[in-house]
Amino acid sequence: MAGVADKARFFLEKSVPQLREWERKDIFNQDEIRNIVSKRNDFEHRVLSPGNVPADWSAYAKWEQSLETLRVKRCQRLKIRHLASGHAGQGRVLSIYDRGTKRHASSAWLWKEYLQYTAKVKASKRFRRVMTEALRMMPNEVELWTMAGRRSAHNGDMASARSFFMRGCRFCTRDATLWLEYARCEMDWLAKVDRRKADKPQNDPLKPDQSNGADDELRIEDSDEESDLDEEGRLLPQPSKEQAKVIDKPAAKQLQNNPAMDGEIPMAIFDISKKQSFFGPEAAAQFFLIVASYRSVSAQPKVSQHILSHMDNHYASHPATADCHVRQPILGLRANTVEFVQNLREVLARLDKYLAIVDDKAGLASKTVAWIDDFLADAELDEALRQVLEHTQQKMQAL
Repeated sequence: MAGVADKARFFLEKSVPQLREWERKDIFNQDEIRNIVSKRNDFEHRVLSPGNVPADWSAYAKWEQSLETLRVKRCQRLKIRHLASGHAGQGRVLSIYDRGTKRHASSAWLWKEYLQYTAKVKASKRFRRVMTEALRMMPNEVELWTMAGRRSAHNGDMASARSFFMRGCRFCTRDATLWLEYARCEMDWLAKVDRRKADKPQNDPLKPDQSNGADDELRIEDSDEESDLDEEGRLLPQPSKEQAKVIDKPAAKQLQNNPAMDGEIPMAIFDISKKQSFFGPEAAAQFFLIVASYRSVSAQPKVSQHILSHMDNHYASHPATADCHVRQPILGLRANTVEFVQNLREVLARLDKYLAIVDDKAGLASKTVAWIDDFLADAELDEALRQVLEHTQQKMQAL
């Protein structure tokens, strides 16, 4: 333990200037500072011991965050506007996460917690570096690819968002999760473009919003071919030959060059996913339910019909296909709207129709019970509407 004690002392000594400034400006008194040093010493010994686990590093980082929050509140109360160690608290938290992920490089949730904190404090350059390292360590982690693609899309860089999603889809072929997130991201972007067309019709709707600066972006440099490096030259995870075939060069060009305004990209994502081992009626239904919920998107009917036509051709009597047809009129509607009440009549008529032709009536009934439960959970649901849904649910449960 002598080595642990020496290392702990090394890291504790780094915080001495910060503690002295706190004492000098009466942010914390001597007893509180002694308690802070004691607590940090305990945490350092815990995370440096041979048996440490990711939860130890997480607890240490969260305690430092709570201390930093308290420090900020006291500075506001004392009207202290400048501290030489003003950013030392954030730096210490980032350092803890950095040390923790190096010690437990296979802990996905610790990486995610690290990324969430860097995004929270707007440490954009650190976020890019950490994201690249995390993706290299865990290229099959769906949530990391989603986070990278979503952040690029949020910053208005859909080219980079698509590059991240396409690269991630080559690795994540066990289930449809990342493919569905890719389709959802594209539908979000189409909704944003439609709003821009309505608000500023004189401007190019495909022109991205003005960025707050290059530091806000997580990008793969634009090129005709997907770059294997991030913008700072770090190597992104490389798919194997078999993984590269998941989205080959023609398919990648199809995703990159299709007319984005017409909904061709979500349709291409669906078409490529049909070749994957996870694809089936349930996966197709998930694509449909995501796309059809974007009622305000001009391209939505075209994309929805493309998916539904495939389901009708290949899974006509499957309960997932029947469920999509039944729910279509009310997808994306709030239960307290007039349109929902009007369309519910059509839903109930379709339910009777498809119960007569579906192969698995119990399967369709269970799906119906599930979505009715979601509406019944709304405390503000109209009482008459609640009675209709409860009656329908009881009928399905009796099948």
